[in-house]
Amino acid sequence: MIMQSNSKHASLPVLALLMSATLWGLIWYPYRWLSHMGVSGLMSSFMTYGVALIVGLPLYRRHVSNALAAKWWWLAIAVSSGWTNTAYVLAVINGEVMRVSLLFYLAPLWTILFSRVLLGERLSRLGFYIILLSLAGAVVMLWQVDGRLPLPRNPAEWAGLSAGVSFALTNVLSKKADMLSIEAKSLGIWVGGTLVPLPLLLLLQPLSFAAWTGYSVQVWGVLLMLAVAMIIITVVLQYGLLHVAANRAIIILLFELIVSALSAYFLAGESLVGKEWLGAAMIMTASLFSGYLNKPSTT
Repeated sequence: MIMQSNSKHASLPVLALLMSATLWGLIWYPYRWLSHMGVSGLMSSFMTYGVALIVGLPLYRRHVSNALAAKWWWLAIAVSSGWTNTAYVLAVINGEVMRVSLLFYLAPLWTILFSRVLLGERLSRLGFYIILLSLAGAVVMLWQVDGRLPLPRNPAEWAGLSAGVSFALTNVLSKKADMLSIEAKSLGIWVGGTLVPLPLLLLLQPLSFAAWTGYSVQVWGVLLMLAVAMIIITVVLQYGLLHVAANRAIIILLFELIVSALSAYFLAGESLVGKEWLGAAMIMTASLFSGYLNKPSTT
């Protein structure tokens, strides 16, 4: 009985990461549906995280003092995670899901920069080759036959790339701010997801708020569903990362790419071709070994 209990508890963090990866791999579809129904990515991101914050704040109100005690680290996590979520939503609405997801999963490349500055971690020799493989995969995937630089080809892909940069920063900040509880970090993610898109929304779509009363029951239902999904994703992801080693967690989270590929193919008719598959394989291989980026600390 004890062995079965331990095995069950050991599997819970893995299941949490798989759940998070599955939801992230599918979440592009309701956001894209909302966009077709007239709810922009900025508005849907603002509203879903706003509802998540309204629901989560009473549950985690005891952890507000913990957030305020390390307010600058907490604020940095809120801003970086807020841009991650906002940029990712805009990217999957307007771009090809798999290309956006792969650009997002260049995050290990940016992790070495942030971990060097914030954590003092040094790149290992194997980590150097991992980064080269990841970068080479991006070059192959983005290669232009007309000789142009291998860069993202539209604003959606730039948004996906920037989401990966801010995702890497959020993870490093979360590791640095170990004085913050999981609950305080979750609150920061919901606050960031609500407030970061707000200035852009007010600047670019100032009349959007007047459309609230015109949303159909179906639209409100999908917005509420997404808010619940964001609460689940935030909590289970933080739980999984707390209990699973980083090099194992990234392997599990790569399940998102499988879900994204299948859902994009069956729901939107999108698929990669030739060199994109080769670049994808290189990026995924690099991500599989991203737990070995840094030299082990010697104390």
